[in-house]
Amino acid sequence: MNFKRSTTSMAIALMALSLVSMTSIQQDAFAQTQGMSITVTADKGSDTITVTGQTVSKISDVTFTVTSPSGSNVVAIDQISPDNNGNFMKVFKVGPTWTENGFYKIKAMQGIGTNSLYTLNVFVEVANGMTKRTSETESNLETGIFTPNTTNVAKDRGLFLDKIIIENGSTMFEVTGNTDRVSQDITLKVIAPNGNVVKVTQISPMLDGEFAAKITVGGPLWKQDGLYTVKVQQFDDPKYTASTEVDIKDGVVVPEFGTIAAMILAVAIISIIAISAKSRLSIIPRY
Repeated sequence: MNFKRSTTSMAIALMALSLVSMTSIQQDAFAQTQGMSITVTADKGSDTITVTGQTVSKISDVTFTVTSPSGSNVVAIDQISPDNNGNFMKVFKVGPTWTENGFYKIKAMQGIGTNSLYTLNVFVEVANGMTKRTSETESNLETGIFTPNTTNVAKDRGLFLDKIIIENGSTMFEVTGNTDRVSQDITLKVIAPNGNVVKVTQISPMLDGEFAAKITVGGPLWKQDGLYTVKVQQFDDPKYTASTEVDIKDGVVVPEFGTIAAMILAVAIISIIAISAKSRLSIIPRY
Protein backbone atom coordinates (compact mmCIF):
# COMPACT_ATOMS: atom_id res chain seq x y z
CA MET A 1 0.00 0.00 0.00
CA ASN A 2 1.32 3.41 -0.99
CA PHE A 3 0.87 5.51 2.20
CA LYS A 4 1.85 8.76 0.46
CA ARG A 5 -0.76 8.28 -2.29
CA SER A 6 -3.41 7.39 0.31
CA THR A 7 -2.63 10.50 2.34
CA THR A 8 -2.85 12.69 -0.77
CA SER A 9 -6.19 11.20 -1.76
CA MET A 10 -7.56 11.75 1.75
CA ALA A 11 -6.40 15.37 1.72
CA ILE A 12 -8.10 15.97 -1.63
CA ALA A 13 -11.32 14.37 -0.34
CA LEU A 14 -11.29 16.52 2.82
CA MET A 15 -10.67 19.65 0.74
CA ALA A 16 -13.58 18.80 -1.56
CA LEU A 17 -15.82 18.16 1.42
CA SER A 18 -14.82 21.50 2.94
CA LEU A 19 -15.60 23.32 -0.30
CA VAL A 20 -19.04 21.66 -0.48
CA SER A 21 -19.75 22.57 3.15
CA MET A 22 -18.68 26.19 2.67
CA THR A 23 -20.83 26.47 -0.44
CA SER A 24 -23.83 25.11 1.43
CA ILE A 25 -23.30 27.52 4.32
CA GLN A 26 -23.02 30.46 1.94
CA GLN A 27 -26.18 29.38 0.11
CA ASP A 28 -28.03 29.13 3.42
CA ALA A 29 -26.76 32.56 4.44
CA PHE A 30 -27.90 34.14 1.20
CA ALA A 31 -31.21 32.27 1.37
CA GLN A 32 -32.08 33.82 4.70
CA THR A 33 -34.73 36.55 4.66
CA GLN A 34 -33.31 40.05 4.99
CA GLY A 35 -34.68 43.54 5.24
CA MET A 36 -37.39 45.63 6.86
CA SER A 37 -40.90 46.79 6.01
CA ILE A 38 -42.82 49.85 7.24
CA THR A 39 -46.38 51.08 6.68
CA VAL A 40 -47.68 54.58 7.43
CA THR A 41 -51.42 55.23 7.86
CA ALA A 42 -53.41 58.35 8.66
CA ASP A 43 -57.06 59.39 8.48
CA LYS A 44 -58.19 62.48 6.65
CA GLY A 45 -58.59 65.45 8.99
CA SER A 46 -56.67 63.76 11.82
CA ASP A 47 -53.58 64.74 13.79
CA THR A 48 -52.38 61.16 14.32
CA ILE A 49 -49.89 59.27 12.14
CA THR A 50 -49.23 55.59 12.79
CA VAL A 51 -46.15 53.75 11.54
CA THR A 52 -46.01 49.97 11.85
CA GLY A 53 -43.26 47.70 10.66
CA GLN A 54 -41.35 44.47 10.76
CA THR A 55 -37.65 43.73 10.61
CA VAL A 56 -35.59 40.60 10.36
CA SER A 57 -33.00 41.91 12.82
CA LYS A 58 -34.23 42.15 16.40
CA ILE A 59 -30.96 43.19 18.04
CA SER A 60 -30.94 46.92 17.19
CA ASP A 61 -33.43 49.74 17.60
CA VAL A 62 -35.32 51.46 14.81
CA THR A 63 -34.80 55.24 14.71
CA PHE A 64 -37.42 57.56 13.16
CA THR A 65 -36.77 61.02 11.79
CA VAL A 66 -39.63 63.17 10.46
CA THR A 67 -38.60 65.99 8.11
CA SER A 68 -40.70 68.91 6.83
CA PRO A 69 -41.65 69.15 3.12
CA SER A 70 -38.88 71.70 2.49
CA GLY A 71 -36.35 69.39 4.13
CA SER A 72 -35.07 72.21 6.33
CA ASN A 73 -36.73 71.23 9.61
CA VAL A 74 -36.74 68.01 11.63
CA VAL A 75 -40.12 68.01 13.38
CA ALA A 76 -39.85 64.69 15.26
CA ILE A 77 -37.23 62.12 16.29
CA ASP A 78 -37.89 58.87 18.13
CA GLN A 79 -36.57 55.38 18.65
CA ILE A 80 -38.19 52.03 19.32
CA SER A 81 -37.07 48.44 19.90
CA PRO A 82 -38.61 45.61 17.83
CA ASP A 83 -40.36 42.86 19.80
CA ASN A 84 -39.33 39.20 19.74
CA ASN A 85 -41.07 38.74 16.38
CA GLY A 86 -39.39 41.78 14.84
CA ASN A 87 -42.59 43.88 14.90
CA PHE A 88 -42.70 47.53 15.96
CA MET A 89 -45.14 50.46 15.99
CA LYS A 90 -44.78 54.20 16.51
CA VAL A 91 -47.44 56.94 16.69
CA PHE A 92 -46.66 60.56 15.79
CA LYS A 93 -48.84 63.55 16.64
CA VAL A 94 -48.93 66.58 14.35
CA GLY A 95 -47.72 69.40 16.58
CA PRO A 96 -46.93 73.12 16.48
CA THR A 97 -43.64 72.54 14.64
CA TRP A 98 -45.48 71.02 11.67
CA THR A 99 -46.09 74.45 10.14
CA GLU A 100 -45.49 73.60 6.47
CA ASN A 101 -48.10 72.18 4.13
CA GLY A 102 -47.01 69.26 1.98
CA PHE A 103 -45.45 65.81 2.24
CA TYR A 104 -43.50 65.06 5.41
CA LYS A 105 -40.82 62.38 5.08
CA ILE A 106 -40.68 59.71 7.77
CA LYS A 107 -37.30 58.01 7.68
CA ALA A 108 -36.92 54.67 9.47
CA MET A 109 -33.37 53.48 10.06
CA GLN A 110 -32.23 50.39 11.88
CA GLY A 111 -28.72 51.04 13.17
CA ILE A 112 -26.89 54.36 13.07
CA GLY A 113 -25.22 56.18 10.21
CA THR A 114 -23.05 54.18 7.84
CA ASN A 115 -23.50 51.09 10.02
CA SER A 116 -27.28 51.04 9.55
CA LEU A 117 -28.75 47.75 8.45
CA TYR A 118 -31.85 49.06 6.68
CA THR A 119 -33.19 52.49 5.76
CA LEU A 120 -36.70 53.17 4.43
CA ASN A 121 -38.70 56.34 3.72
CA VAL A 122 -42.45 56.90 3.67
CA PHE A 123 -44.45 60.10 3.19
CA VAL A 124 -47.61 61.57 4.68
CA GLU A 125 -49.33 64.75 3.53
CA VAL A 126 -50.23 67.40 6.11
CA ALA A 127 -52.24 70.54 5.39
CA ASN A 128 -53.10 73.18 7.99
CA GLY A 129 -52.09 70.86 10.82
CA MET A 130 -54.27 67.98 9.65
CA THR A 131 -53.31 64.81 7.78
CA LYS A 132 -54.60 63.66 4.44
CA ARG A 133 -55.80 60.10 4.16
CA THR A 134 -52.66 57.99 3.74
CA SER A 135 -51.84 54.32 3.42
CA GLU A 136 -48.33 53.62 2.16
CA THR A 137 -45.95 50.70 2.53
CA GLU A 138 -42.22 50.58 1.81
CA SER A 139 -40.31 47.32 2.06
CA ASN A 140 -37.00 45.72 1.22
CA LEU A 141 -37.76 42.39 2.83
CA GLU A 142 -36.17 39.38 1.12
CA THR A 143 -33.49 41.56 -0.51
CA GLY A 144 -32.36 44.03 2.13
CA ILE A 145 -31.83 46.53 -0.72
CA PHE A 146 -33.44 49.96 -0.48
CA THR A 147 -35.70 50.85 -3.39
CA PRO A 148 -36.82 54.50 -3.60
CA ASN A 149 -40.56 54.79 -3.06
CA THR A 150 -43.19 56.82 -4.83
CA THR A 151 -45.70 58.81 -2.83
CA ASN A 152 -48.98 56.93 -2.58
CA VAL A 153 -51.77 58.86 -0.92
CA ALA A 154 -54.92 56.76 -0.88
CA LYS A 155 -57.87 58.21 -2.76
CA ASP A 156 -61.06 58.91 -0.86
CA ARG A 157 -64.24 57.28 -2.09
CA GLY A 158 -66.33 59.67 -0.06
CA LEU A 159 -69.75 59.58 1.58
CA PHE A 160 -72.94 58.33 -0.06
CA LEU A 161 -76.63 58.29 0.81
CA ASP A 162 -78.19 54.98 -0.13
CA LYS A 163 -81.91 55.62 0.34
CA ILE A 164 -84.69 56.93 2.53
CA ILE A 165 -86.99 54.27 3.93
CA ILE A 166 -90.58 55.43 4.28
CA GLU A 167 -93.73 53.63 5.39
CA ASN A 168 -97.07 54.80 4.03
CA GLY A 169 -98.70 57.34 6.35
CA SER A 170 -95.77 57.23 8.77
CA THR A 171 -94.49 60.04 10.96
CA MET A 172 -90.94 58.69 10.65
CA PHE A 173 -88.38 58.04 7.93
CA GLU A 174 -84.96 56.38 7.99
CA VAL A 175 -81.81 57.59 6.23
CA THR A 176 -79.07 55.08 5.34
CA GLY A 177 -75.68 55.54 3.72
CA ASN A 178 -72.00 54.65 3.63
CA THR A 179 -68.66 56.39 4.16
CA ASP A 180 -65.03 55.33 3.87
CA ARG A 181 -64.10 57.36 6.98
CA VAL A 182 -65.22 55.66 10.17
CA SER A 183 -63.22 57.76 12.65
CA GLN A 184 -65.36 60.90 12.27
CA ASP A 185 -69.06 61.41 13.14
CA ILE A 186 -71.52 62.52 10.47
CA THR A 187 -73.74 65.59 10.92
CA LEU A 188 -77.30 65.22 9.64
CA LYS A 189 -79.54 68.25 9.03
CA VAL A 190 -83.15 68.40 7.87
CA ILE A 191 -84.09 71.70 6.22
CA ALA A 192 -87.71 72.74 5.69
CA PRO A 193 -88.96 74.13 2.35
CA ASN A 194 -88.72 77.66 3.79
CA GLY A 195 -85.02 77.15 4.62
CA ASN A 196 -85.37 76.63 8.38
CA VAL A 197 -83.32 73.86 9.99
CA VAL A 198 -85.82 71.59 11.77
CA LYS A 199 -83.49 68.77 12.86
CA VAL A 200 -79.77 68.36 13.61
CA THR A 201 -78.21 65.12 14.84
CA GLN A 202 -74.88 63.28 14.89
CA ILE A 203 -74.37 59.80 13.45
CA SER A 204 -71.43 57.50 14.24
CA PRO A 205 -70.54 55.19 11.32
CA MET A 206 -70.08 51.50 11.99
CA LEU A 207 -66.75 49.78 11.36
CA ASP A 208 -67.81 48.87 7.81
CA GLY A 209 -68.75 52.49 7.07
CA GLU A 210 -72.50 51.93 7.11
CA PHE A 211 -74.66 54.49 8.94
CA ALA A 212 -78.37 55.01 9.57
CA ALA A 213 -80.62 57.48 11.38
CA LYS A 214 -84.36 57.48 12.09
CA ILE A 215 -86.05 60.88 11.96
CA THR A 216 -89.48 61.55 13.51
CA VAL A 217 -91.57 64.30 11.91
CA GLY A 218 -94.46 66.30 13.37
CA GLY A 219 -94.82 69.31 15.63
CA PRO A 220 -94.67 73.05 14.93
CA LEU A 221 -91.34 72.86 13.10
CA TRP A 222 -92.75 70.42 10.54
CA LYS A 223 -96.03 72.23 9.81
CA GLN A 224 -95.01 73.35 6.32
CA ASP A 225 -95.97 71.05 3.45
CA GLY A 226 -93.46 70.28 0.73
CA LEU A 227 -90.01 68.82 0.13
CA TYR A 228 -87.65 68.76 3.10
CA THR A 229 -83.91 68.51 2.33
CA VAL A 230 -81.91 65.88 4.23
CA LYS A 231 -78.19 66.75 4.23
CA VAL A 232 -75.36 64.67 5.66
CA GLN A 233 -71.81 66.00 6.01
CA GLN A 234 -68.64 64.51 7.47
CA PHE A 235 -65.93 66.93 6.26
CA ASP A 236 -65.80 70.17 4.26
CA ASP A 237 -64.74 68.15 1.21
CA PRO A 238 -67.65 67.86 -1.28
CA LYS A 239 -66.97 64.12 -1.46
CA TYR A 240 -68.18 63.90 2.13
CA THR A 241 -71.41 65.85 1.64
CA ALA A 242 -74.64 64.36 0.27
CA SER A 243 -78.30 65.30 0.27
CA THR A 244 -81.73 64.03 -0.71
CA GLU A 245 -85.34 65.13 -0.31
CA VAL A 246 -88.38 63.76 1.49
CA ASP A 247 -91.96 64.93 0.91
CA ILE A 248 -94.02 65.80 4.01
CA LYS A 249 -97.69 66.79 4.02
CA ASP A 250 -99.87 67.49 7.05
CA GLY A 251 -97.06 66.27 9.33
CA VAL A 252 -96.93 62.88 7.62
CA VAL A 253 -94.27 61.50 5.31
CA VAL A 254 -95.47 61.01 1.74
CA PRO A 255 -94.16 57.72 0.26
CA GLU A 256 -91.63 58.12 -2.51
CA PHE A 257 -93.28 58.15 -5.93
CA GLY A 258 -96.68 58.43 -4.19
CA THR A 259 -97.93 61.15 -6.54
CA ILE A 260 -96.58 59.39 -9.61
CA ALA A 261 -98.14 56.12 -8.50
CA ALA A 262 -101.51 57.85 -8.09
CA MET A 263 -101.22 59.35 -11.58
CA ILE A 264 -100.33 55.97 -13.05
CA LEU A 265 -103.31 54.41 -11.29
CA ALA A 266 -105.63 57.13 -12.62
CA VAL A 267 -104.35 56.67 -16.17
CA ALA A 268 -104.77 52.90 -15.85
CA ILE A 269 -108.38 53.26 -14.69
CA ILE A 270 -109.19 55.68 -17.51
CA SER A 271 -107.58 53.31 -20.03
CA ILE A 272 -109.61 50.36 -18.74
CA ILE A 273 -112.82 52.35 -18.99
CA ALA A 274 -111.95 53.48 -22.51
CA ILE A 275 -111.08 49.96 -23.66
CA SER A 276 -114.24 48.54 -22.08
CA ALA A 277 -116.39 51.17 -23.80
CA LYS A 278 -114.75 50.50 -27.14
CA SER A 279 -115.18 46.75 -26.77
CA ARG A 280 -118.85 47.16 -25.87
CA LEU A 281 -119.41 49.28 -28.96
CA SER A 282 -117.65 46.80 -31.21
CA ILE A 283 -119.88 43.89 -30.17
CA ILE A 284 -123.12 45.76 -30.86
CA PRO A 285 -124.60 44.13 -33.99
CA ARG A 286 -124.82 46.30 -37.04
CA TYR A 287 -127.94 46.29 -39.25
